[in-house]
Amino acid sequence: MNSSPPCIDLHLDGPIARITFNNPAARNALTWPMYEELKRICDDIASRPEIRVAIFRGAGDKAFVSGSDIQQFVDLQEDEAYEVAVDAIFHSLQYLPIPTIALIEGLAVGSGLLIATACDFRIATTDARFGIPVAKTLGNCLSPSNLSWIAHHLGVPMVKRMLLTAELIQAPELMNAGYLYQTTSPEEITGAAELLASKLVALAPITQKASKVTLARLMESNLPDCTELMRETYNSVDFKEGVNAFLEGRPPKWLGK
Repeated sequence: MNSSPPCIDLHLDGPIARITFNNPAARNALTWPMYEELKRICDDIASRPEIRVAIFRGAGDKAFVSGSDIQQFVDLQEDEAYEVAVDAIFHSLQYLPIPTIALIEGLAVGSGLLIATACDFRIATTDARFGIPVAKTLGNCLSPSNLSWIAHHLGVPMVKRMLLTAELIQAPELMNAGYLYQTTSPEEITGAAELLASKLVALAPITQKASKVTLARLMESNLPDCTELMRETYNSVDFKEGVNAFLEGRPPKWLGK
């Protein structure tokens, strides 16, 4: 087992940036330093015109990213400020001026689903599972920006299944829904990503940038102010109970308070 501190690895390979979420002991759950490193990496890549494609994947074969490290919620004091901060980090990924590929094995849940959805293309193993089961785990919520983003990619009915029932959706269903670019076996997934990356590198970069950034702006236009809903959720008794129950390894007792 990898005993190194949780981190995000960046490897530059000619025109391709390879980014690995490296916390396999926790199924690549993101600590706050990892979130901050993701933004630094995205900002760095965006400043390098020689980089034409970025590929994101999780270390090991159990998860792409399984969500956030729950320990960091214990002392959360600024209610919705967490979602606002995460918004800024995901914005750097969503607005990268180059094509991005998420290579997904195992779980892509919570922030893992959001990161995968922020990428332009998703290639997954056939046994991968996707969702945002916060109604079952922590009792928190998403920002309007992130909810708008996944609704545009997955459709409102699918997002409601994920959020209201805490259901994890299998890769074949999301392939049929058009969310995934391709499904493969574990042995073939790296090759599939490399083939797609080689196609993308050969195409016009300014056209690619204009196309994806325009679409990103359209998806974020006319966002409502939902501050009071995020504040109510993060200040609730249920959210504190969700965090404590998760860390104690027991089912939460929801009170609706």
